[in-house]
Amino acid sequence: MSLPEAFLSAVQEEIPTHRCFTDPLSMLTFGTDASFYRLLPKLVVRVESEDEVAFLLRQASIYRIPVTFRAAGTSLSGQAISDSVLIVLGDHWNHKEILDNGQRIRLQPGVIGAHANQALSHLQRKIGPDPASINAAKIGGIVANNSSGMCCGTAQNSYQTLAAMRLLLADGSLLDSADLASLSQFRHTHHALLEQLTLLAEETRNNPELAAKIKHKYRLKNTTGLSLNALIDFTDPVDILTHLMVGSEGTLGFISSVTYNTVPDYPHKATALIVFPSVEICCQAVVVLKQQAVSAVELLDRRSLRSVQHMAGMPQWIEQLSDSACALLIESRAADNTLLEQQLQQINASIAQFPTEQHIAFSQDPAVYELLWRMRKDTFPAVGAVRENGTTVIIEDVTFPLEHLAEGVNRLLDLLDKHQYDEAILFGHALEGNLHFVFTQRFDQAEEVARYRAFMEEVSHLVAVEFGGALKAEHGTGRNMAPFVELEWGSDAYQLMWRIKRLLDPQGILNPDVVLSEDPEIHLKNLKPMPEANPLIDKCIECGFCEPVCPAHGLTLSPRQRIVAWRDIQDKQRNDIDTTELEARYQYHGIDTCAATGLCAQRCPVGINTGDLVRELRAQQAKHPKAAQHLARSFSQAARTARWSLTAAEVVRKVLGAPRMHRWSLYLHQRFAQLPVYLPATPKAIKVRPNNSHPNSKPRVVYFTSCVSQVMGPAHLDAEQTPLRAKTQALLEKAGFNVIYPDALDNQCCGQPFASKGYPKEAANKLNELAVVLLHASRNGLDPIYSDTSPCTLRLLKDLKDPRLKIYDSTHFLKEEVLPRLEIQPLTSKIAVHITCSTQHLQQADNFLAVARACAQDVVIPEGIHCCGFAGDKGFTLPALNQHSLRDLAHQVEGCSAGFSTSRTCEVGLSSYSELSYQHLVYLVDKASRAKH
Repeated sequence: MSLPEAFLSAVQEEIPTHRCFTDPLSMLTFGTDASFYRLLPKLVVRVESEDEVAFLLRQASIYRIPVTFRAAGTSLSGQAISDSVLIVLGDHWNHKEILDNGQRIRLQPGVIGAHANQALSHLQRKIGPDPASINAAKIGGIVANNSSGMCCGTAQNSYQTLAAMRLLLADGSLLDSADLASLSQFRHTHHALLEQLTLLAEETRNNPELAAKIKHKYRLKNTTGLSLNALIDFTDPVDILTHLMVGSEGTLGFISSVTYNTVPDYPHKATALIVFPSVEICCQAVVVLKQQAVSAVELLDRRSLRSVQHMAGMPQWIEQLSDSACALLIESRAADNTLLEQQLQQINASIAQFPTEQHIAFSQDPAVYELLWRMRKDTFPAVGAVRENGTTVIIEDVTFPLEHLAEGVNRLLDLLDKHQYDEAILFGHALEGNLHFVFTQRFDQAEEVARYRAFMEEVSHLVAVEFGGALKAEHGTGRNMAPFVELEWGSDAYQLMWRIKRLLDPQGILNPDVVLSEDPEIHLKNLKPMPEANPLIDKCIECGFCEPVCPAHGLTLSPRQRIVAWRDIQDKQRNDIDTTELEARYQYHGIDTCAATGLCAQRCPVGINTGDLVRELRAQQAKHPKAAQHLARSFSQAARTARWSLTAAEVVRKVLGAPRMHRWSLYLHQRFAQLPVYLPATPKAIKVRPNNSHPNSKPRVVYFTSCVSQVMGPAHLDAEQTPLRAKTQALLEKAGFNVIYPDALDNQCCGQPFASKGYPKEAANKLNELAVVLLHASRNGLDPIYSDTSPCTLRLLKDLKDPRLKIYDSTHFLKEEVLPRLEIQPLTSKIAVHITCSTQHLQQADNFLAVARACAQDVVIPEGIHCCGFAGDKGFTLPALNQHSLRDLAHQVEGCSAGFSTSRTCEVGLSSYSELSYQHLVYLVDKASRAKH
């Protein structure tokens, strides 16, 4: 059924059109979350304020229209999708307020969990929940799912650490439990509702059998059903209400703000890996460790260890472990090293009597820490990476009472074998009896769906009935376990949940069929297809971890959404379904606006670089190979043309002024898309020509200055007007180097511009030409090569195969070779930095920050800006991408005296949208240094 016209008209009057979506591409991409379900909404609304949510809820109540709330869409059980109205958080839900010197923190639902912890880190505090998705998941979803994680347990989840909440009920009414005026008004206007909650709580406490069951269930990690523990833990109906909202998955109301009691974030930690000869012995050790000062105990069965044993850096002995082996990854944390050492001695002594197959002793070495946790975290993606195309990766999580953990592990393994899930692995948060099992499943064949049905029914009976455990420990009930809530809880508790649902959502409009459903087959409906599309993306599990680092996310499509759409287009074409409309929209939303920087690959559990797909599609569309060949052959002429263009633009700027020129060029660009936009920080043409240092006995360094650095000088608004090439040479000479330039520098290019435009052959030719020149200049690799532009360095290091060439990114060379040769006097003024995508790919972010912090006492790293979105020349030709990516930059760098980065084009965009002058990191080092005497 379509939505009522009166409802749509009301929405259109209240919400700007650009934040309401009804087109097929948007419905498809928003209809997908991290779960294995898909529903296509009829309307998607991106909301930017509490008033807008209240309005939508009131209208939904009037017309009895179901609505679903969506934060990051990383949930795994189908709770963030809708076939009606999907309400998605926009940009303006990111407020954070630290209270009581970090003892509490107030967060809006759009704050990414990791960003909350970053805000608290200087106080050695953090929020309690620590889900594996914390770098992508948002607070709204973390609270609504009562997410936990590896160290959180049951003591530090959202329910236990909740201090206050601001919420909207289904009728749009507001309650802020931290505001006395709001509380007073709500107690008056919702007196009847609060009385009913009080009555439900009294009935529950007066039912000894039910109360005992609730206490037992929440002794375990448990997110199955609604949070009935609120009825026995609290007597004030407002406290009951706010705690019922935790874990309600958007079925009882909208959480617009939450205040957490924070927990300590101890700086000293040590990690060990112990492999036991059997599951039984391993689980006996877990029971002992439960009494020790451990922050995490992760169980990995033999299948999990086998899934990662061939990965780079893994110990060779993993391959020799017995088939029955089972490992524990143990971590302990403390406020100081002395206490940590005491804890480690006690932990080791407590489990010394258990036999082991292998043992990596407790270590505080960051390299050991990273290796051991990578072993644990890579298990899930390891299954995803080797799965058969067309299958879905499913990760289920259950809880067994700790005293039955060993038997539970073995029985689960038996069920996986029985139903022929041969690739499945099992791991989990052992201290809580919380097990995750990962397997792959097809949903495109009836017999495969039947296999899944039979397996889940047996798992549910095993966990919930035989062992009295929880079918969902931390992933939320969703649609996935809604049919089994009564099986786990029993009739009395189940009917109590329905009474709560009908009290708070009498019309049943909030996220129907999630948590509670009257459809016993809901877990087998609307199963998401995973059709083959392209080997570059077929392993995508659609988790959404990539989205926070994508500059286009929120403007057009995220990497996940690009893959979802391309899969659908390919599947429709195979089935002779017309995709003309989808492809037309995908051109701009999927291809044109992709920055193709590949940061998504760094966040992707299976390492997918969506930019590779986009570059491949651009290559297929490239229509001017002869022009590209001509440009490659006469590159120096193209550089001269670019300088003339910049010179002409500078002349016009002096007449019109930069603001007016920007407005006029933007107007013309909107009418004629092929015309570039003049940005406020458009650079002037460079006029300095390279000159080698005077011959001397000092160590030589070959300076490869990129084509961009050869063309683009400072902007008119830059305080420092010395071109980068001259500034760099002067700094290198100050540090005692003899600077050598390659021959015919004007005609050299690493090929990156050609590669990004879809001309890989011409890109390779230019790169090979450059390799010959660099080899000659460096005396066959005797001298180091300094590259001043990070994107170019990345291409050189990634694609040049000549091992003789010793190529350094500017950041690396400045940190390792330049700083030690200079006397540094750090600046006292506050500066901002931007670590480019390429610097991140080069794994030079730490070096970049080390240089910046050596040269300035106060360094600002803007939050949430991982890629500036300039993407080569898109800042000029598609400015919306650059502007969208930097939309939060200006207010974050207020009070800074200057900004620094390592790519001239990135610096143009950063300067244009921040009212701050950004220049190369070299300028900072030069300003803070003097030659050693």
